[in-house]
Amino acid sequence: MDNAINEALKCKIDVPIGCVIKKDGEIIASASNRREADNDITAHAEILAIKQAQNKLKTSRLNGCEMYVTLEPCPMCAWAIIQSGISAVYFGAYNTQYGALESVLQLQKLANSKIKVYGGIQEDECNKILEEFFKALR
Repeated sequence: MDNAINEALKCKIDVPIGCVIKKDGEIIASASNRREADNDITAHAEILAIKQAQNKLKTSRLNGCEMYVTLEPCPMCAWAIIQSGISAVYFGAYNTQYGALESVLQLQKLANSKIKVYGGIQEDECNKILEEFFKALR
């Protein structure tokens, strides 16, 4: 999760969310939110990391990969994660507005997916990053 947190801290104008994907214990992709920076509503950290991992592995299927992300994925990202075949997701902060793997929705059940989901990993640290970002906006 430390690597995902470091990615989140790279965000300048975007909501600070970071993501890394590992395969066999090695980081194969890492990204931070770039929605505002790229003027692209799909440029969430998870989507960008999935694309990197697919390019690196030269396949659309990320079986055996694990994702670490600082905030519980939204529905768009959760569905992409499920469709990619990622085996496990570890997230930091719970997303009580849009969380789609535990908090609000559980899309993995709708998809009959066997993905493993673990929430609350370094939750306090992940929440603090988000709180400081939104406090600075006000």
